Amino acid sequence: MTKETFSQCVAGCCSVIEAIRQSAHQLHADVNQHYDGDKPYGFHLDMVASSVFDYGHEVCADECDLLPLFFGAYYHDSIEDARLTYNDVRRQALLWMDERQALMASEIVYALTNDKGRTRQERAGDHYYSGIRETPYAPFVKLADRLANTRYSFRESDQANTRMRDVYREEMSHFLQAITVDAAIAAADCRFSLPKEMLQDIARLLAAHL
Repeated sequence: MTKETFSQCVAGCCSVIEAIRQSAHQLHADVNQHYDGDKPYGFHLDMVASSVFDYGHEVCADECDLLPLFFGAYYHDSIEDARLTYNDVRRQALLWMDERQALMASEIVYALTNDKGRTRQERAGDHYYSGIRETPYAPFVKLADRLANTRYSFRESDQANTRMRDVYREEMSHFLQAITVDAAIAAADCRFSLPKEMLQDIARLLAAHL
């Protein structure tokens, strides 16, 4: 999809996107979840969704996929952190989408939900990343999530964010390998691709702070 066409599609359904955004914000507020201690969790959700606005045209295959893509960004932590079940997520998606769209949206959220585990590595192991690679748009939304967290860690100078920026830098090579599907699949189906511009932006961010 061209950037111009994508922007026109976004403008055409901006009221629905805003309703999804507000619903996701409220969902996390209701469970008293915050980002970096003192910020509403919606702060993070907006950062993730900003990548859909900025880079979504490179991966969106059809206008009908626009709402599932935004829903995936805004609701990506709803099972893991906001106590929803998969069926809860699907019912929520059906408020704004048809059955096919709601299924796609729910699958993105499910794919981005960490596995059970005691450590960061156990929660995001091979099984987790395999699910992401097999789900349309999930690699892109996962990259958007990582880009949001990485950008934020470089904006703050406290000890926790300093530690996380080192973690993100050390993990980046393995992380990109883990979410990247076979080149032939990505070439044939853009829903599984990672935007080149987005990859360049995160590489520049990491290189500029060595």
